[in-house]
Amino acid sequence: MDKRYRVLIGKPGLDGHDRGAKFIARALRDAGFEVIYTGIRRTVDEIAAAAIQEDVAAVGLSSMSGAHMRLFPAVVEALARAGGADIPVLGGGIIPDEDIPALKNAGITAIFTPGTPIDTIIEAFRAACRTHLGQQAR
Repeated sequence: MDKRYRVLIGKPGLDGHDRGAKFIARALRDAGFEVIYTGIRRTVDEIAAAAIQEDVAAVGLSSMSGAHMRLFPAVVEALARAGGADIPVLGGGIIPDEDIPALKNAGITAIFTPGTPIDTIIEAFRAACRTHLGQQAR
């Protein structure tokens, strides 16, 4: 990877389970990304503000609490209000298959469920960052 992409990993809402988010953050870092981790129990506005302030190329969200249908789209909306409508949002966690189409329609670029290979997740982040930055696939 020639460019060191900057991404933000966030845990919106009251979900206190962050092992998966930390695993993804570490895997992205090990793959050459610069990772900002906001920590647990952040509001959607805090995540959006951090994404804008840190000038990230993508935002990754994690939800294990079942609130993904409300929180993930709310982050997309908060980013738009903050001037970051073009920042791709990717999400993962305990997400039923039947929720995935609605999340994608709400602007979530990619959804990862338990068992998704880490290489698949890393490549999805690379693709999202390239798209955001207007780069050609390599």
